[in-house]
Amino acid sequence: MELPKNALQEFVIFILMSAQAIIRRYKKIIDILETGQFPSMDSIQEFIENTGLKASRRTIERDFEAIRNEFGVEIEYNQHKKGYFIDKEEGLSMDSFLRLLELVETAHVFQESLKESKETLEYIDFEHQGITSGIDYLQPILRAIRNHLCIRFKHESYQTGKFKRYQVKPYLLKEYLGRWYVIGEVAGMNAIRTFGIDRFSEFELLTKTFEPKDSYEIKTRFREVIGLTYEGSEKEEIILSFKPEQVPYLKSLPLHHSQTFIEENENEAVVRYFLKPNYEFTQRIFMHIDKVKVMEPEWLVEHVKERVDEIRGMYD
Repeated sequence: MELPKNALQEFVIFILMSAQAIIRRYKKIIDILETGQFPSMDSIQEFIENTGLKASRRTIERDFEAIRNEFGVEIEYNQHKKGYFIDKEEGLSMDSFLRLLELVETAHVFQESLKESKETLEYIDFEHQGITSGIDYLQPILRAIRNHLCIRFKHESYQTGKFKRYQVKPYLLKEYLGRWYVIGEVAGMNAIRTFGIDRFSEFELLTKTFEPKDSYEIKTRFREVIGLTYEGSEKEEIILSFKPEQVPYLKSLPLHHSQTFIEENENEAVVRYFLKPNYEFTQRIFMHIDKVKVMEPEWLVEHVKERVDEIRGMYD
């Protein structure tokens, strides 16, 4: 029997709301576990229900299992502390998982605000350069990655302005500066390439399967860099000296996860990074150029000096 149109719409809304509630519960579980206070099951349940979500003990236990199996985040029980904690040594990187939770929570805030008043959008200013082109490809690309299916598409090169067709074994979706990229192995080249999905056309999800390489190894490569470029350099220690007024910004939004403060005084903050320096990292330095000085390594000091001279020459 076919459902009435309004009943079908209500059913779809119910499913979407249920999925959102699950992700929001995940977010609350991670929030309380990240405090490092080893909360008990009762404390976790109370914390979740205080936010307006329903959660039985069995539901939370299922959430623990899903977070562990689906996202690689290990939630363990400490007998001595009589509470739960996240085992960051055993689990995978939480960066992507936390970003997903953040996006869902933000969407919920906007959704609830729009329910209260249709005028809400008058009080929100979104980034006008936000990229929406290509987001329809996200779901089939994720399906291809999970099921080890090849994809085929045309891709526009910004350098040449020309389109070229590729067949790719996809391994990873990556977000950077509001754009989405797929990282995969190009057929016939035995090389890992990065493609901006906003420049896709004639996309095809193929039935051809492939034997995947270690996708986590590829993901780990990107933790060694800022941005998208990870070839052609080795990890090394970078020492930067920032003016004191930059410290709050750096602590709230680190340039890279390896960021470590070596020294802070009234004149400067000396910060250490351990990464593969690339074009995107140099860009970040120049974003702070009047408030930062490169201390080490010497080659990077000279590189920045040369760039500064080039910029000065543009105005002579």
